Amino acid sequence: MRLDVALTPAAVTPGALTGATALVVDVLRASTSLITALAHDAREVVPVGEVEEARRLAAARPGVLLAGERGGDPPAGFDLGNSPLEFTRDRVKGRTLVFTTSNGTRALLAARAAAAVGIAGFVNLGAAAGWALGQGRDVTIVCAGELGARSFEDEVCAGLLIERLLAGERGASVTTAGAQTGAAARPYAGDLARLALDAPHARHLTEQGRGEDVAACLRLDAFTLVPVYRADVDKVVLPYG
Repeated sequence: MRLDVALTPAAVTPGALTGATALVVDVLRASTSLITALAHDAREVVPVGEVEEARRLAAARPGVLLAGERGGDPPAGFDLGNSPLEFTRDRVKGRTLVFTTSNGTRALLAARAAAAVGIAGFVNLGAAAGWALGQGRDVTIVCAGELGARSFEDEVCAGLLIERLLAGERGASVTTAGAQTGAAARPYAGDLARLALDAPHARHLTEQGRGEDVAACLRLDAFTLVPVYRADVDKVVLPYG
């Protein structure tokens, strides 16, 4: 088994994911929101790249919820933003969500060539590593980044995933990017709360009054499920969904 990390979606080279398992990480906040939505019994999530595309899909499918953000805020007419705290069971149970964000949904779409695509964050770290190991393939962790640049919290999450994967598959090989993220993540293994200060995007969200979102995203192993992106139907669902 080969373990790799793509630090941004643009770093995913053509053909690199063929036959591999991908774990998509956007800690702040898309992957955490997707995990929370499915944990709270959303029926499915349709990820799209652009706001207008999301609006068109929602208009064609009455009853769906529009969710996501641009610049951190929900676009006009959206039912939900990108805060995991909004995806309560009362709001999403049994509903289909059309979801678009600045970074996370684009990372999902970039990973669609993989044989299997799971959604990972700190909140389901152990479950995501176990799911990926269970696929029995090479694993590439795709970090969503921040508007094309690298994202520190995503890289720490990727590094901790590498550590968990290595613990479960001791014969695995690790690329240079994977080894570097693993080493950088180790100081945070026992103290994720430090990222609220050390990660620039976490500080930015806190300055915007979204400190509760940051805290929700920095919980470790809060959930035991792993949503999967089924590229054949363009939906994020639970594996048995």
